[in-house]
Formats: sequence, C-alpha cells, structure tokens
Amino acid sequence: MISTRDLSGLPGIDALKRLMQSMAMLDAIMSLEWESRYYSFNSKWSKGEQMGSMRDGCGDDLHALFTDRGCFLKGFAHEAEMTPYNRKPKSVWPGVFDRVPVAFQSGLNQPAFDPADTTLCIWREYSDVAWQRGEIEFPTVSARFDGMPGDPDGAVGLLSVYDGKPETYLAWASDYWLENEESGRALTLEHVRHVYDHKPLTTKLVRAINPEATLKLLAADIAEIGYPRRGKK
Repeated sequence: MISTRDLSGLPGIDALKRLMQSMAMLDAIMSLEWESRYYSFNSKWSKGEQMGSMRDGCGDDLHALFTDRGCFLKGFAHEAEMTPYNRKPKSVWPGVFDRVPVAFQSGLNQPAFDPADTTLCIWREYSDVAWQRGEIEFPTVSARFDGMPGDPDGAVGLLSVYDGKPETYLAWASDYWLENEESGRALTLEHVRHVYDHKPLTTKLVRAINPEATLKLLAADIAEIGYPRRGKK
C-alpha cells in the first residue's frame, strides 16, 4: 500500500503523469459526460503546467501539478483524522505544507486545488531521488479508515490506486463503473494495458469498452488529456 509514510510504491514524476493521463482516458471512454468521471487530466492547464485530478463525488479529491521542475501533489480525505475540520480554528495539520519548495508555491496558492482543504501534500523535483513530504507528527489512529488501519491523512485510500498496475485500475473500475452495469460497457485487463501503454486508441477498442463512445466524440478529451492520437481502426 502507498502511504505518506511509505511513498516507495508511487511512480516517478513522468511515469505518474503518464499513468494519470491513462486513467483519465479510460474514464473518458467509460463516461462521455465529464461530470460523471472520477479521474481527469488537463495537459493544457496553464503555460508550462499540466494537472491531473481525482474527485470522488463524496468530498475527497486529489490534485497533481506537473511542471518543468517536477510534481506537486495535494489530497483531501474528508473522513481522515487529519482533516482541517477537526481543528479549531480550521487549519491544515501542522507540518503538511512544511518544506514545500519555492518551485511549487503556486500549488499552495491555486484556488482550484482548495489548499485549505488538505490532509496530505507530497512533491518531487527532478533532482530528488524520492518523493518528499513535510516534517509531520502523525496522530495515532486505532480505528480503521476506508478499510485501512493507521491511515490518518487518507493517503492509502487516495494514493494506492496510483501504483501503476493495470490490475489495480481494473479492480477499481469494476466496482465504480461496471457494478450493476446495463449500458453494455465492458472492461478487460487487455483494454487497461493498452491504454496504460499509451497505445493510440482505435475504434474497435473504444467500442468494445463503451458501445456509445466513438473516436470523434472523444476527440476533445484526447486533445485535453494529451493522449496519443488515434490509430487506424
């Protein structure tokens, strides 16, 4: 499991960006309506910056800002022990934003990221050998949060899906997209591997996953995500 205290399972900067693009592309195929999607990616977020995000529709979110210096990532798990709403007055847990490099200060001031609602923050510059975090004295958590023991900032629930394994996304999607499925959508491990490998989409692949999806309907999403352009058929 990936957690703030053990980030060794989280991919490197460029691998994480590719992964977030892949997950956003799969979600776009599964749902043509942006509002229903869980994962998204904007390769044209702003000049020199790209942004990957997750919103679960229940109050939890995650944002990753990619720049030429590296990646800044913040997350919010509303039921976590370290939620700012458990502190009076409301404030981010001490140490979470400590030591954030100047290169990523824009992430701390980005309204779209809602910095005031943060339970975890990590970053990595290209010169770093590993992901970094602030000096944090974590609270002791005896109760299980989100099915995981000792997860005070919600990092296990927010980050573990980013282990880079197609099987992990497939297991998540089977619960989120395909449970009680009646629309004809289907997703296999081979489909996920195709997109995780950043192979160009084909009509056959897209229609196999979602009969209502077409490359034409997905054209704007493909461009925004920055996913490789379409294959032949």
